[in-house]
Amino acid sequence: MAFALTLGGVTFLLAVIWGSPLVETMRRLRLGKQIRIEGPQTHLSKMGTPAMGGILIVVWVVLINVIVNIVQFLRDLEIAESVVIPLGVLIAYSILGGIDDYQGFRQRPGVGMLARYKIWYQVIIALAAAVLLYWQVNDLHGWVALPTVPVLLDIGLVYVPIAAFIITATANAVNMTDGLDGLAGIIAATAFAAYGVIAFLQDQQFLLIFCFVAVGACFAFLWFNAKPAQMFMGDVGSQALGGALGVVALMTNQWLILPVIAFIPVATTASTILQVLYFKATGGRRLFKMAPLHHHFELIGWSETQIVQRWWLIGILVAMVGIALALI
Repeated sequence: MAFALTLGGVTFLLAVIWGSPLVETMRRLRLGKQIRIEGPQTHLSKMGTPAMGGILIVVWVVLINVIVNIVQFLRDLEIAESVVIPLGVLIAYSILGGIDDYQGFRQRPGVGMLARYKIWYQVIIALAAAVLLYWQVNDLHGWVALPTVPVLLDIGLVYVPIAAFIITATANAVNMTDGLDGLAGIIAATAFAAYGVIAFLQDQQFLLIFCFVAVGACFAFLWFNAKPAQMFMGDVGSQALGGALGVVALMTNQWLILPVIAFIPVATTASTILQVLYFKATGGRRLFKMAPLHHHFELIGWSETQIVQRWWLIGILVAMVGIALALI
């Protein structure tokens, strides 16, 4: 744990140093946020803010974990398999998210890649990860921990589609949460910290390191994403973090508590789904003033800072509850 926490701190310092050059580079390349006209009018002032800041998170999570693996290989001649899949999913979703972001700048301003195409790419990545989790990496493949039950339950091949769904759903949930300055980064960091504690309790050393390196990278991004944001995360970061979080939850076998630990992304996604269903069922009426949920609270008078801070408080509390459930 001491080594993992230290690496998290080192990651934060290194990433913060490179944050300003990244902001300037994105500005020169005109990788600025396009604001959709149906969004809150208060967000129009954010037009043009560099919007692929998730690169800062992904690059340093990958770099630090690769260095740790190289040291491990040179010392013991073995690769830490427990971080191969989370890193792979992080990179794959980051590439997909980067393409989505770029299309939102150049081809379909404010929209990006069409959802009906993007979901299939997401599912393919998630299925590949689920298959590897089941047959190659996780010694307890196909198992799940049930709160209050002292033994793991083997669910067999059903694990594969469930795992693919969890990875895809978490990637999209964190992506939907990325709508206010500081929100997605702080919620993702809290969730990774919770699963880092769980990995520590399970003696999964390299998964523990992965989690706290991700926390350090998220904190570095938040240095530049705090209101008023100098850069936004973009799909290049939010999809990557969500997908990796889903993999981490699966590798600890504590994926049933993921909706608790990731309550804010889950609630955000649920609000969007409910809004669409209610709109169609009632012929145009709205359940919320606007979805996702954080926009609803903006429109009823909460400030952006109030929402982010209150969502973070909830995120910390549910993370504590999630860890408690993992201990029962």
